[in-house]
This record gives sequence, C-alpha cells and structure tokens, in this order.
Amino acid sequence: MAERGCPLEAVPLPAEVRESLAELELELSEGDITQKGYEKKRGKLLARYVPLTQGVDPSLQAETRIPGPSQATAPVPEQQKTRPSHARDERFRSDVHTEAVQAALAKYKERKMPMPSKRRSVLTHTAVEAYTPPDTSSASEDEGSLRRPGRLASAPLQSHAGVTPWLDQAVQGSPASSAASCTSSRPGGRPAAVPSAAAVPPGPAAHARVADLHSAPPDVTTGLAQHQHTYCERPQLASVRGAPRGGSGSVLETAGGVPVSSRVSSKIQQLLNTLKKPKRPPLKEFFVDDLEEVLEVQHPDPDQPKPEGGQTAVLKGELLAVGSTWPPSLLATLQQWGTTQPKAPCLTALDTTGKAVYTLTYGKLWSRSLKLAYTLLNKLTSKNEPLLKPGDRDAGSQQVGFLLGSCGVALALTTDTCQKGLPKAQTGEVAAFKGWPPLTWLVIDGKHLTKPPKDWHPSAQDAGAGTAYIEYKTSKEGSTVGVAVSHASLLAQCQALTQACGYSEAETLTNVLDFKRDAGLWHGVLTSVMNRMHVVSIPYALMKANPLSWIQKVCAYKARAALVKSRDMHWSLLAQRGQRDVSLSSLRLLVVADGANPWSISSCDAFLNVFQARGLRPEVICPCASSPEALTVAIRRPPDLGGPPPRRAVLSMSCLSHGVIRLDAEEKLSVLTVQDVGQVMPGANVCVVKVEGTPYLCKTDEVGEICVNSSATATAYYGLLGITKNIFETVPVTAGGAPVSDRPFTRTGLLGFIGPDNLVFVVGKLDGLMVVGVRRHNADDIVATALAVEPMKFVYRGRIAVFSVTVLHDDRIVLVAEQRPDASEEDSFQWMSRVLQAIDSIHQVGVYCLALVPANTLPKAPLGGIHVSETRQRFLEGMLHPCNVLMCPHTCVTNLPKPRQKQPEVGPASMVVGNLVAGKRIAQASGRELSHLEDSDQARKLLFLPDVLRWRASTTPEHLLFLLLSAKGTVTSTTTCIQLHKKAERVAAALMEKARLTTGAHVALVYPPGVDLIAAFYGCLYCGCVPVTVRPPHPQNLATTLPTVKMIVEVSKSACVLTTQAITRLLKSKEALAAVDVRTWPTILDTDDIPKKKVASIFRPPSPDVLAYLDFSVSTTGILAGVKMSHAATSALCRSIKLQCELYPSRQIAICLDPYCGLGFALWCLCSVYSGHQSVLVPPPELETNVSLWLWAVSQYKARVTFCSYSVMEMCARGLGAQTAVLRVRAVRAWREPRTSPSSRKPSRGAPPPAMKGVNLSCVRTCMVVAEERPRIALTQSFSKLFRDLGLPARAVSTTFGCRVNVAICLQGTAGPDPTTVYVDMRALRHDRVRLVERGSPHSLPLTESGKILPGVKVIIAHSETRGPLGDSHLGEVWVSSPHSATGYYTVYGEEGLHADHFSARLSFGDTQTVWARTGFLGFLRRTELTDASGERHDALYVVGSLDETLELRGMRYHPVDIETSVIRAHRSIAECAVFTWTNLLVVVVELDGLEQDALDLVALVTNVVLEEHHLVVGVVVIVDPGVIPINSRGEKQRMHLRDGFLADQLDPIYVAYNM
Repeated sequence: MAERGCPLEAVPLPAEVRESLAELELELSEGDITQKGYEKKRGKLLARYVPLTQGVDPSLQAETRIPGPSQATAPVPEQQKTRPSHARDERFRSDVHTEAVQAALAKYKERKMPMPSKRRSVLTHTAVEAYTPPDTSSASEDEGSLRRPGRLASAPLQSHAGVTPWLDQAVQGSPASSAASCTSSRPGGRPAAVPSAAAVPPGPAAHARVADLHSAPPDVTTGLAQHQHTYCERPQLASVRGAPRGGSGSVLETAGGVPVSSRVSSKIQQLLNTLKKPKRPPLKEFFVDDLEEVLEVQHPDPDQPKPEGGQTAVLKGELLAVGSTWPPSLLATLQQWGTTQPKAPCLTALDTTGKAVYTLTYGKLWSRSLKLAYTLLNKLTSKNEPLLKPGDRDAGSQQVGFLLGSCGVALALTTDTCQKGLPKAQTGEVAAFKGWPPLTWLVIDGKHLTKPPKDWHPSAQDAGAGTAYIEYKTSKEGSTVGVAVSHASLLAQCQALTQACGYSEAETLTNVLDFKRDAGLWHGVLTSVMNRMHVVSIPYALMKANPLSWIQKVCAYKARAALVKSRDMHWSLLAQRGQRDVSLSSLRLLVVADGANPWSISSCDAFLNVFQARGLRPEVICPCASSPEALTVAIRRPPDLGGPPPRRAVLSMSCLSHGVIRLDAEEKLSVLTVQDVGQVMPGANVCVVKVEGTPYLCKTDEVGEICVNSSATATAYYGLLGITKNIFETVPVTAGGAPVSDRPFTRTGLLGFIGPDNLVFVVGKLDGLMVVGVRRHNADDIVATALAVEPMKFVYRGRIAVFSVTVLHDDRIVLVAEQRPDASEEDSFQWMSRVLQAIDSIHQVGVYCLALVPANTLPKAPLGGIHVSETRQRFLEGMLHPCNVLMCPHTCVTNLPKPRQKQPEVGPASMVVGNLVAGKRIAQASGRELSHLEDSDQARKLLFLPDVLRWRASTTPEHLLFLLLSAKGTVTSTTTCIQLHKKAERVAAALMEKARLTTGAHVALVYPPGVDLIAAFYGCLYCGCVPVTVRPPHPQNLATTLPTVKMIVEVSKSACVLTTQAITRLLKSKEALAAVDVRTWPTILDTDDIPKKKVASIFRPPSPDVLAYLDFSVSTTGILAGVKMSHAATSALCRSIKLQCELYPSRQIAICLDPYCGLGFALWCLCSVYSGHQSVLVPPPELETNVSLWLWAVSQYKARVTFCSYSVMEMCARGLGAQTAVLRVRAVRAWREPRTSPSSRKPSRGAPPPAMKGVNLSCVRTCMVVAEERPRIALTQSFSKLFRDLGLPARAVSTTFGCRVNVAICLQGTAGPDPTTVYVDMRALRHDRVRLVERGSPHSLPLTESGKILPGVKVIIAHSETRGPLGDSHLGEVWVSSPHSATGYYTVYGEEGLHADHFSARLSFGDTQTVWARTGFLGFLRRTELTDASGERHDALYVVGSLDETLELRGMRYHPVDIETSVIRAHRSIAECAVFTWTNLLVVVVELDGLEQDALDLVALVTNVVLEEHHLVVGVVVIVDPGVIPINSRGEKQRMHLRDGFLADQLDPIYVAYNM
C-alpha cells in the first residue's frame, strides 16, 4: 500500500545509535544541552534511518519512536510479536485527500499545548475493555474496516508507539487557538492565529528547572509591563497560604497581586501561552444602557460564494413500461411462482463457514406463507394487528421499543434458533426488553404452524393504500420513527427497480445487505420474488470471518447481480491477496447501496483497479441513492440499459459549505470528488429545493435537498401527522412562488444537485449536516479528514463518529474515535492535535470536542456500524466514558456576546442625580434607634463586660449561664455566674504571677470548645490582658493545622499561650517539631492545674476605646487578619443582639457554632454574661459522632432561639433527612411533660445518655444560620421541609450577616416581618444592576434577605470605586455605620495605611460626614411591602457575594457561587464544585462522587453548562476526589487555597483538562 500514501515501515535502529540517543536524552534532562542542540544532534543521528518525502514535515512522516532512557538499552528480542495492520477505512480514503491533509499539516509547525494530566489509575482502567478479542468487535457499518486475515505488519512493536516526545519540542506558534474567549475570527469563522511565546516544557527538564522558578515570578501574560494599571493590593497581613515571616524569596506576586506557592504548574504556563491576550479593561463605573447580553449573530461574509445559475426544473424519469403485464400484487406473483414453478430456487441461506444450509424453493415459500397466514388469522390474533419481525437488537433498542408500543405491536415472529438465543426470564419466557411493550413470541418454523384446510385461501390483497409494512428509522437526535409503506408503493417500487436494473426471470442475485430493511429488503426479498430470481444471502457473521465470501459466491453461482455496500468492497480488497481463482465476469450489475456517500467513490475505484483483471467490467458498478422516506431515489444504469456514461465532479469543499457548487482543480487542498448515482427512477419526478424555509427550487449551481414525486415512495411517519405533512407533502415552488406540480413531493433527506446528462449527484445527508455559524459541513467529510491523519495509525479499525451538539444556539462539532489498545497517552494527544489542525485547514471549522474511547466501546448498529445517535446521546448524558478528551471552546465558540466596554467617566454626583431623575431612592436603611430601647439604667452603668460579670456574680451567684453537652447528650460541665467569676479570677492571678504579664499584653487562648475557653477569656479581661482565641491544632493533622496556630500566635504578638494540659503536650510533641519550631513558643500556661487565688484588683479600662480582644479569622479568599474590638464595641454588640433576640435571664438559647471568631465567638463567650440568658453549648465536632445532638438539645431544653452554621445544617440535612420518623418517636409524650424551671431541669453530670428520640422542634421561634456569604436558599428550604415533620415552624429558619469589620449587621431576631425572597435577573447582576423578575423566568436568581438590620446599625450601598451612594436598582458594596464595628486591623507590620478606609470610609458625595466601615460584600437594598415594629415599611438587605471573590471576566462581574450552582446541576456525579480565575482563565474544580473511569465524562458537560448559562469559556476543568475542595469551619469554600494548590500541582487530581 506504499503507493497509496501510507508511511514507510519503521527501520529498527542499531544498538550504538540507541545508546547515543539515550545519552542525548540524559544530557537534555540534566540541562547539559539546550533543546535546540538536542534536536540538531538527534536529527543527525537519525538522518540515515528516517526517509523524507519532499515538501512534507519530517515529524509528520516519522513512525519511529525513539526510546527514552528507560527503554533505550533494552535488548530487542529476536522474535518480535506481529500484529495485524489496522489500515484506516479505505472507503473514506482518496489519494488526493490524503495528500491534501498531509500538506495542510506540513504547513503547521508543531503546536505546543499542555497535555491533559491523568492519574495512573485512570490510565490503566481500560485494560480489560480495550483488549477485547478482535473477533468480538464488528467493524463499522459505515466507518469500519475488518482485521485482515493473513496480512501481518512486520514492524516491531517498539517502533509504533509514536513520534518524538512531542511536548519537548520548541513552540513555534499556535495557529488554531485564540485569545481567551474573545476570538477574533476571519470571515467564515476561521480563528485568527495568535502567536505564543515559548513555555517551560514538562517532563524531566521541567522538574530539573523548578529551582530556577523561585527567583522570579512566572511570565503568565505577555505585555504585562506595557499594560500595568494601579492595583490596590490585597491586605498581606498574614497569609495562611504560607508566607513565612521575613522570607521574601518564596512568595510570588502574580498578575492578580495574589501570593502563590513558588512552583507554578508548567502546564498552566503552557496553556496561558496558547491563549495570550491584552489586559482586560477595568469594569466600567456606570452603565448608561440597560440592554441584556445579546449573542453575536454571525453575519454572512460579503465575499462568500453565491449561486449564480438559473433556476432548476423538475427532472422527469422515464415512464414505467405500460406494455408489461405487471402482476396485480406481490402476493399474486408469489402464488403464481409457488404453483407454476414450485422447484425454482428462491433463497439460499449460508452458515458462518460459507456452506449452503438450505435452499428455499418458491413452492416451499408459498406453502409456508399460507401456513403462517392461517395460523395468524385463525389461531392467534385479529386480522389487522401489527406484527414484529425481530431483527438484531441494536444500541437504540429502547427507542425501537417505544415505536413498537406506539404502533400497537403485540406479536413477535422469530425462528427456533433466534428464540433460543434470546434472554429468558425465570419462567422460561423471553425476557421483556427495556422500553418494549409486552410481546407474544411466535416461532414460525414448520412444526409450530397449523396447516390450513385445502379449501382455505387468503383474501386477495390488492395493491391499495393500506400499510404493507413499517420500517424504523433513527433520526439525528436519536428518536425513532416508523416509516409506513403502502401495498401500492411496494408494488410500484418493485416494478421501478425491475425496469431500472433490468432484472429478468431466474437470474441469481448475491445479497450482502440486511434483508429486513432498506435496499436489502427491496432488492433481495421483494423485487427478487416478483421476478422469480434466486437470491444467495451472505450473513454478516460470514463476512466477518471471510470478507471475500460474497465474491466467491458470485463466482460459484455465476451470479448476474450483486448487492453490496462500499464497506464490503473495501473488506474484500484487504482479503483478496493470494486468491487467484475468483472471477467476476458473470456480473452484469454490481449495485453499491451506499453510493450516495461521496466517499464511496474511493472504494469503487480501488475495487475496480484490483478486480478488472479478474473479469470485472467498469460499467457493471452501479451506485444508487435511497432513503427510508423515498425508497430508491436514483440508480446508475449499465450502458446496455440505456444509461449515459458515468461522471464525476471535483468540488470545492469551501464553496460546498456555503451550499454552492464550484468545480475545482484536483491539486487544491480542500476538494471533494463525487460520482453520480445515476438517473431518476422510472415513473418518478425529482427536484432540488432549499434545505431551510419555504421549499423554493434551487439554482443549477446550488446544493439542496432532493425531493421525489412518485407512486413508489413511503406514505407517512406512522402516527405522526405533523412531521408527515412536512416531509411527505412538500410542495416545491418557483422563485415567484408558483407550485411546480399539483402533486406533493417527498423529501429524501439527501443533499445534492442535478448534473450533466440529468444525472443525480449526492454530496451528503441531512442527518449528517452540521451548521456551524453560517456554513454547513458534512459529518462524513470530517470523518474522512480525521482518517487521513495517518502517521499515527491510531484509530481502532477506523471507527470514528462525528455529530453535532447545540451549545449556545449553534451546532458544535464533536468527534469520537475508538483508539487502539496499545496507543500511549502521548500518542493519543498528538493524534488529537493533528486532527484539529487538519480539520481546521481543510474545512476551516473548529472541532468543539474530540474524545477517544477504548476499543470496542462505542454503541453498535445491527451490522456493526457505529450507532451515531446513541453515541451522541451518551455524550450529552455523560455516559460515554472516554479515556481522553480535548475540548476546544476557545476556537469554536465565536458567537459570545461582546465583552462589556467601560463607558465614559460618570461621576458619583451624576449617578445620584440620575437616580433621582429616574425616581430611584438612595439605597440606605437603618435598624431601630438604640437610645429609645435601653431597658434599664443598669446598661448605662455597666459599660464593660468584666463589670457585668462581677455584678451578676454578686446579685445572682447561682444563676446558670452555660451548659456544655457531650456527643451522648450528657452535660459535661455547667457554669453559674459565681463559678465563672471565680475561674476568671484564678486565670487572672496566674497570668500576673506565673506569666508575669503586664496590662495590655496579648494572650493566645488555645482551647477546645468549652467553658474553660470562656473562663480564660474573662480571666484575661480581669487582669487587663488582650485575649486572642485560637482554634487548637487537630491531633491527626498537625502538619496542616499547627502552622496556622503558630502564625496567629506570632502575628498577634502573644506573650503567653493559655491552654489545657493535653494541648500543652501536643504543642511540644515530637510530631509538632516536624511542623513548627517548638522552641519559639512563648510562655505556655496550663490552666487545668492552677492555684485558687484571687486578684488584688480587677482591671477597669480607663476609656471605653481601650482594646478588649483581638478577633482573628481567615477570609474565604485565604487572608488571615485580626481586627481590634474595643470594650465599647463589645458592649454595644451584646446590647444590639440582646434587643434583637429579646434575650433575658429567663431565656434559653442553643448554640452550635465554633467559638473562635466572629459572631460565633460573641454568642458563645459574650452574650450570656451580658444578657444573663442560659446558653446550651453544642460543640460542632461532637456532631461527627452524634449528628442529632443539636436538634435533640434544642428540643430537650425548649430553646426558642438557636444558632448554627451552614456546615451544621448541611450535616443534619444529609445525616438525618431520612430519619425524621425515628426522631419523632415519643415526641408527643416528651412534649407533655410538666415544664420546670431551668435550674431544676439541669441533668446531673455522668447521668446515662438519653435516647436521641422524642425530638420536637415546635418550640423554636427562630433558627439563625451564622454566615459571611449569600444565604443558601436551597439548603435552608430543604432543611425546613425535612424537619417540618418534627414540628419546625415553616418560617423559623433565617440567616444572619456579618463580616470582619462588623460581626453582626443583620440578624432576624424574634420580632419583625418574615424574611422576604426576591428573584433578580442574573444577567443584569453581572453589570451591577438589580432587575426584579418573576419566579421561574429565564436567568432568574432567587435571593433571600440576610436578616433584619440590628438596632443602632445604619447601612448604605456605595460604589466600590467612586465611593458615591447608589440607588436601590444598583448592586454595590455594603457599608455599615454602627457602635459595634471593629476599630481597625491589627497587623504585625503595622500596615494600617493600606486599609484604614475599611473602618473609616466616607462617601465622596451626599452625606460626607458619617464614618462608615466597608464590609467588602456586594448587595442591594429593597423597600418591601411589609411593615416593621414601628409601623414603617421594612427595608430588606440582600447580600449577593464577596467583592474579593467576584470574577471579572469579559468586562462583567460574576459570582463564583452562580457558576458553581450550574456546574453541580450538570451531572449527578458532581458532589461539589469551586471556580476561580488565573489571569484570564476560568478554572473549574469538581469533586467526583463516582468511579474514576467516569471522570472524563464531566469535562464536556461542565464546559457546556457554563457556556450556556453564563456565556463563559472554561479554560481548565480539574476533576478531584471528594473532600479536596477546602471548606472552613463556617462551611464556606476556601477558593484561594484551592487555587494555590492547583497552581502548585498539589491537588492530586484524577484528571486535568486544558480547554483549547
């Protein structure tokens, strides 16, 4: 086959050359030689062994893989295993096209793209499937090629693995990639080339150079220096993400100003280099327009070719011979031959060895037909019930079952042999197939049928309009329809075929096709009976075993006609070597049933070249065109039947994509050579109409859909009147609108034109048509180009499926191929990138997704072909399970809305005036006034919390303040006012005497959640020290948690660490030594064993502004910072919460929160002492042991108010959702017990754990979720619904909102209107505008109120950049003014200047006197119809998201949670998701809750859903194990931690897909 353009077989390399190559590889990996030098030396070594073809890039020719260092010195075994040569499907092959593809690829220099990363377990998962023995596979009905018997490749296995390691070559350019998602396209949609810089290659060389990366940040975008703009850096106070103090060398400042780990993944760097673009303009300040994003409509190129010919006319076929005495019906013909020629052979059936099993004569056929008819009519069913003749059960059998049900089929006919092979149920009956109606199976072998009486005759069936049979057809989308053929059409088709093919009595026909449908049925069963022909039927199993069998039978039976597909011709070509005794001289007619496929011409030519020497005459080959709706449309006649000479046309593919016919010179790259499919059928009229819209006649040089008017077409789609009218009753019209005929035409689904001599040419099928932009491409053409990328010899048996999926209102091309079992990861990626380049060059269209699946895994059609619609369905449902995927959305998706551009500068004053003119109110609101709400003089007297505690200890010493519960529900410790006071005194004494601390010293409190933490806190206040609460390190995870503890201790300048005995041992353990330097801890004081001493005097702050405590927390962006809380702010916070929640000494509240920062700390440590209420403390870690503990505690202690976090709520919803019935047991009895006072209800310590049953939540008035994020509506609603059965009131669940600068801004409380929910337009939100829409409208996003604004708190919405006030129709930053706001950041470096405005911001316009704190959260205010306690209309605050976390892409502002919600909905296996950006790339990380083998299914689904719903192109999809996405104690995702782990290659992903 060398003369056909196949690469030459590889030459084994001598041992000394292999050794030299191994040394070269080693030098390169150790950095002793440059890449250029390596390639030059390697080229010299290989020059004698790699043959070059002039003008073709040697890298495209080389089949020789150079062994790496690990393989180089391995001895070559003498006996190399041989393997069959899997040549690609010759049907899709032409020399011209192969040369065109090679030349197109030669124009590209190797394009460098990062290879996807894959975990080793995924690399090996396909071993079992991939090595399915070849004989269990069937090659594609349309695209397959069979294993050649006898012809084996002689190349050693080693030499076939691929070409030189592709990613180690220097980058020359990236022709098919474009800048991020804003692609600049040429007319026709061809992406413009974007040059890219060289990137760090992966592999050994990359790892050798990792050290060099420490010295400077990576070059992640070209031209950053030119495009720099003022950037307000994030507070680098203390990054939990690993900045050691004083160390400047190991922290990089990236383009986003975010510190990252020093080793940026080289693959990320490579991907960025393929997608370079200038810096995005900043977000505009004010959008004048209010337009929605509109998808770009691709306008036709004014220079595109247009049809110029005149209008076509209706082409009339020859008349059906009137003089012939046609029989009245097929049954009459069968009766005639059965009675007059009973011994004449009708059908010879062969077994899988090629031997004739039996020959059915016309006499037997007639008598068996009578028996069957009699049995059916008299023994089984009513006369008109439809029957099923079972064929192969294919991949789309469910859809077929639906069709059978809609046709009312109740009876299935089968043979004894077939029935034995069907799956059986336990009863022995045939099992019911999924989706099929209940069927009765009837075996039609002779012994099962009843012989009719001699005087019985079937009723004469004239050729009328009644349905004779229904043939199923699968559409492009995968739905199955039944095409009904009438008795009259059946007879007319047989007559037309008889006349067109010149069939005569007693001729022998060899049939290779499926005799149950299509041409196999029309020629091999129906027309043959009409003409008393002898049919030799070749089963598919025999063709698999012996592809030459049909030619041998033609020779043996001296057959005059043969019915084949081009696949069969191709297979016989591969098997014909060594067969000298075959002759095809008897053939007068070789019907090629799929001649309408343009690529069948290559099989016809190749077959003729080989078999002309064996008696085959050129005029014998007769391609034909047919479709299920129109039956046979056209067939080429041999010259002796009056046919004109055959013709062929070389057409420009570029013009064809615009539907225009232009002849082209064969040497041009993108041409399609087509052959005619003969003349119109006798008695038929044919015309060509436009594919879309009104069926106007096409021009003579225009491609359209062929329509047929004939008595020999099908009549309807069974039971589908609407589409029947569209297809079977089309009325073509002239350009002036006049109908061309008074009779309707049938659409064939074939695309073509009428050529010279009135010959019909077909260039494709409507089912394979893909409309991308304004151009049309044919699936078969794309398949042919992919198969012409030959140097890898990569596709398993040429099995490729091409189809389109609709994404963003346009067709996107998807190519799925089966890869050979021995193909390596690198081979597959190289082949995929070559295919992309070839298709881009030949067809000027981008491939959206290229997927490779293991051999033998694509769904098969009945005769072994790929079931394309089922493949498409699996792709869309995430059930394809590929082993390699390459998505190219950047190059394909060219109809995204235009990126938003910044409008001319509009100042804040203009905005206010604009809002007023538009009737919009300024967005500001406030809580109740504090001055009117003071409940007593006591609050004014006791300004400081230490004073309050002392007062309570003296006035109500035995009043219980705290109950701490264990996992079993027992009370592990209780604390009264006097006990807490005394414990605090002991701690204060120890700090002053043992630690010798002075007033104002900082003390770190490292305690588990409990009363000890509270006592230590007040002990610090008693002696004037400043407490800092720190979460203790996790004993099982010291390496991660201990450095954070150390960092907080250091950054807060703590002079002492207060903790328990167990944690003291942990901090000084050997394990701790591996994580931190334990010698540098400050004084560690164990409070478990301190003497009972009193302090001489309790410290009283000289001023309310003195620092009370430091609140350290990690934001969701990964920044650790401490804020300063003064004594005045602390008291004001407690007062506001007390008033909002109506907290009094007689109340009980249940708290299930972490006590280390924010509102959780305030509720746990401060509020009970201030308000005097009893707090039932439920440490969240205890829920890991007993998930029902919190709800049980709420029920047991009749808590009206309870607080929890989202993580606690999620744990309960997941863990208890199905157990509400168990929890409810004994609830009624428990609720009826007499109510007692809180003190008498105190369970004794050590009491046996109560059963966690009898949970009743009807006591709850408000259950508040403490969070610093947008309320999670889905979670709160599902929680309310799940626990409604336990009495939880429907409106009890609400959310709070606080942040670092003010821990409690909104809190629902016990009074006031219920929380409101609004629906906003997500697209408007991206432009910082708020547009309310109805529930359920497109792009609607539900947002719920974040709780009521606390007393004394004022809120305003301000522009984050201009600092001007905004109207209530705008999204802006939430600013807060309140007496309990923090007073500032506490930092070790004193960098307060950078963020002073976070706590002391002023509006640039309007009320410029008020001092505000900036929350860093985006939100809006809306005045509702509800009224609050004062009778005023209620203003609701809606928090949308953190400003630091928003993604600015395409000039718009996106909130990560919106994208994540869409992604989680994309597939049931996605457990969690997080998104972030890296320069201009959107990275999506998904946790896979399923098998690793299914991971790659998610790549396309994630890319699709983000494109569809958010108009964003995903740059990287990372698939990881469950639990990899970091989540803090409040249940919030730490996206920046995740980002750093990703960039440093630390996530251990299952798969990383880099979208091109």
